[in-house]
Amino acid sequence: MSDQHAGGPQWERGVLEKVALAAIQEQRRSRQWGIFFKLMVLLYLFALLFIGMGWFSGSEVSKGGHTALIDVSGVIGPGTNASADKVIAGMQAAFKDSNTKGVILRINSPGGSPVQAGYINDEIRRLRSKHPEVPLYAVVEDICASGGYYVAAAADRIFVDKASIIGSIGVLMDGFGFTGTMEKLGVERRLLAAGRNKGFLDPFSPIQEEQTAHAETMLDDIHQQFISVVRQGRGKRLKETPDMFSGLLWVGQKSIDLGLADAMGSLEYVAREVIKAENIIDYTQQENIAERFARRFGAAAVETVVRLGGIGSLNIR
Repeated sequence: MSDQHAGGPQWERGVLEKVALAAIQEQRRSRQWGIFFKLMVLLYLFALLFIGMGWFSGSEVSKGGHTALIDVSGVIGPGTNASADKVIAGMQAAFKDSNTKGVILRINSPGGSPVQAGYINDEIRRLRSKHPEVPLYAVVEDICASGGYYVAAAADRIFVDKASIIGSIGVLMDGFGFTGTMEKLGVERRLLAAGRNKGFLDPFSPIQEEQTAHAETMLDDIHQQFISVVRQGRGKRLKETPDMFSGLLWVGQKSIDLGLADAMGSLEYVAREVIKAENIIDYTQQENIAERFARRFGAAAVETVVRLGGIGSLNIR
């Protein structure tokens, strides 16, 4: 009995030490797995951030001859997906690739800024002059109107669907007037300006014939630029009619009959049958998180201020 009593505490102590050691090891393993999973989550979040910021964006690596695609989708203007910066960057990357056999602008746009559309038109001509062996075609989806057509007019050929809407070769300046409402509410407009026309087309002041005439002159100048671009791009294919440059729209086949477009054809058809490079690589520049934030909270605020400040927006649409 004395031996058992002597060995009892030692046996219990050994068991307790083993249990404690096992608990410590289990805690270490849990901590290590916890650190591992936290690192995996961080790596995943960083990967999402890098992709969102556009650090991994860009065109696919080309392997062999291919057709390059750049989307011109939505309103053409600064900070949009169809801005001159994005479209031009995509085109430059496409033409720079020695494996590019042809470039397609897939257009689905109601128009937008004449300046932005002009930048794209000019760059198309420059790139085509620099790379005469690489054709550039426009493929129209639902609509290619105004600024969209301003861009398409520089293409070697324009392909449409039978239901595509083409045209609207014109310019507009939109705004609003509150003079009648202000009179009813008894609100007096107090505008102080240095310069007789500084309050040009102010929405809270009565229309002045002199300012209206000046605005119409500006619009006509831009309209003539638009007409000149269309005539230069389409050449002898254009069958002009009295209302061709009046802002009207036409559907696919009629646009072909008028020489505003060349033939029916989808993206895949043009790549396969015209360019002879069925493999299509997308060079469209994607919007990253920073750009999206700036566009939503910066450009939107500026546009609101501009619109409230007077003449509104100038568009070829």
